[in-house]
Amino acid sequence: MRILVVGASGTIGQRITEGIASNHEVLRAGRNGADVSVDLTSPKSIAGMYEKVGYVDAVVNASGGANFKAVPELTPELNEKGIESKLKGQVNLVLLGQEYVNDGGSFTLTTGVMMDDPIPMGASAAMANGGVKAFVKASSIEMPRGIRINSVSPNIVKESWERIGHLFAGFNPVPAERVARAYIKSVEGAQTGQNYNVY
Repeated sequence: MRILVVGASGTIGQRITEGIASNHEVLRAGRNGADVSVDLTSPKSIAGMYEKVGYVDAVVNASGGANFKAVPELTPELNEKGIESKLKGQVNLVLLGQEYVNDGGSFTLTTGVMMDDPIPMGASAAMANGGVKAFVKASSIEMPRGIRINSVSPNIVKESWERIGHLFAGFNPVPAERVARAYIKSVEGAQTGQNYNVY
């Protein structure tokens, strides 16, 4: 298969790429160090990425951000990052990418543990994650040409524990390689409309 991995240089994206590169052709997309540059907050940039890459069998997204702020400090402006990047960015990957995914291909998006297991300062990220999960489930019944769509909901990964582990008190981090296997399951499997929890 020809697989486009968005966010390929990130902690999880690198593991996904490593896990599929031996069996498939991988095209790496992201802001830095990639085969093709893309800004998820810009529909024009996403469209340009697809025009450059051409037809693929699968699109995997392992990128998208949100601001971590307590609700009393969360302004509409700060909340916008999660909406523009994590939510709209991923939805636009699908909306703009449908015509570039071959028959029977797939999209795999990213949600996250805090939508089901809330953490302090995680409301904005949880909102975006929940929106992506709902979009995946609802859109799966309307995807054209046998295209599948799933999402992966990772726990905090061990490789990021030193940097952001203080936000996830009491959580048991999981290896990024284990998280990557859920993305591979989505790409190489047959299910659709699923949100794979890796807790």
